[in-house]
Amino acid sequence: MSAHYDCGGTDHRVSRRRMLGMLAGGAAGGAGLLQPVMADLLRRKERQVLMIWLDGGMSQLESWDPKPGTDTGGPFRAIPTSVPGVQISELMPHSAKIMHKLAVVRSMSTKDESHSIGVGRMQRGDPVNRGVDYPFMGSAIAKLKGPAEKGMPAYVWIKPGSSGFIWQEAGFLGAKYGALALGDGKAPVHIHRPESVTEEEDKTRNELRLKADARFRRGRADSEVDAYEASYDSAESLMRRKDLFDESRIPAKEIDRYGRHPLGRHILQSRQLLEAGVRFVKVTSYHWDTHADNFSMHRELVPQIDRPFAALVDDLDERGMLENVLVLLMAEFGRTPKINQRWGRDHWPEAWSLAMAGAGLKRGIVTGKTSPDGAFVDEKPYDVGHVFHTVFRAVGIDPDKESYKHNGQTLDIARQDTGPIQEVLA
Repeated sequence: MSAHYDCGGTDHRVSRRRMLGMLAGGAAGGAGLLQPVMADLLRRKERQVLMIWLDGGMSQLESWDPKPGTDTGGPFRAIPTSVPGVQISELMPHSAKIMHKLAVVRSMSTKDESHSIGVGRMQRGDPVNRGVDYPFMGSAIAKLKGPAEKGMPAYVWIKPGSSGFIWQEAGFLGAKYGALALGDGKAPVHIHRPESVTEEEDKTRNELRLKADARFRRGRADSEVDAYEASYDSAESLMRRKDLFDESRIPAKEIDRYGRHPLGRHILQSRQLLEAGVRFVKVTSYHWDTHADNFSMHRELVPQIDRPFAALVDDLDERGMLENVLVLLMAEFGRTPKINQRWGRDHWPEAWSLAMAGAGLKRGIVTGKTSPDGAFVDEKPYDVGHVFHTVFRAVGIDPDKESYKHNGQTLDIARQDTGPIQEVLA
C-alpha cells in the first residue's frame, strides 16, 4: 500500500502554508520545535478527492478554451483571469478570479465519441485489459488509499435521482468498494432509528444480523453478500452524522456563496462530506449534451458550475484543506467546434479541456494548446491514462509500484503506455 497522510482528523485547520509561515516568523528555538511537528503533519495527512462530473460534456469553447472571433467561436467573449495572459469564457467570471489556484489542461484528446463508451472509459482509466471489469476512479481510490477517516464511507456519490448502493462501480475489486449514492443529496432511507427501538435493542439486532449474514455467506461468493453489508455499514456510519443532511444549520450566506440551485447545494454538501472524512466524493450534473441551442443552454448551465466550483476552491483554501483535497472537474468529452444546423455542438473527444485544483498540483497552470479553430490538439495531447496517473500521484499513489491482484493476475492501476501530466504536478 502507498504511504498514508493522516493528521488524525478533518477538523485540523493548520495548512502547510500557514505552518511554514509560523516557522519563518518564529524564533530559532520555536522553529526547531515546530519542524518535526510540521513534518509529521504533512506525512500523516490523508489525501481526498472530489470529482465533479458534467455528464454529457461541457463545451470547452464556452468555458476553458474560448476562440472568440472565429467561425467556430460562438457569441461569447473571452475575459482575462488572475493569471496574466490567460483568458477563459465570459460565462465563467468566478473561475477567472481563482485561475491562479487552478491547473487547466486544454489538450485532452480521448477519441471515444459515444456517451456509453466515453463515460466508462474516462472514469475507469481505459485499462489495457479490456475484458476485465475495472473499477471506476472512486472505487480505485477507496481501495488503494484504504478506509476513510472516522468510520465514514470511503466513496460517496451525490447525484440527481434515486439513492442506493452502486456496487457495479467497484468492478473486480468487489462490492464493498462501491459507491453510496445520495439521490439529490438526501440522506439514505431509514437513517433515523425509530424512537421505539432503544440503542441496546438496536445493538442486539445488529449482532443477530451479522450472525445471519455469516450463515448466509457459507457456500456463496463473497460478492453476493458484500454489497448488502457495505451498503448497510455506509448508511450506519452516516446515522452518526445526520447533521450532514440538515441544511437549516448552514448560514444563508454560505448557501448563497455556492448557489441555491441543486448543483450548488450538492457541491457545498460535498465539502461537508470531505470535512467529515469521506475519502472520495463524486458530484454529477446532467443535461450538458447540447446538440441543439448550445449557446442558450450554456448561458444557463455554465454559471451553475462556475459559481460553486470557484466557491469550493476558495472555501477549501480558506479552511486549510486545499493542499490535501484534489478537485477534478471533467466530463467524457467536449463539444464540436462546428456549429450544427440546430445551433448546437455535437460530441467532440478530439480536443477538449478539464480543470483541477488542490493536492499535489501546481497553481496557476494552463497546459496544452488547440488549433485556432479548436478542432484539434496542437501541443501536448493527453488521454485519460494520463489523467489517472496524475490523480494517483497527486494523492500519494505510485502507479509504477502499486498494482491490482485479480484471478491470479497482476494488473496495472493505470495504463503503462501513458504517464502523469508533469506540467501540473507539484
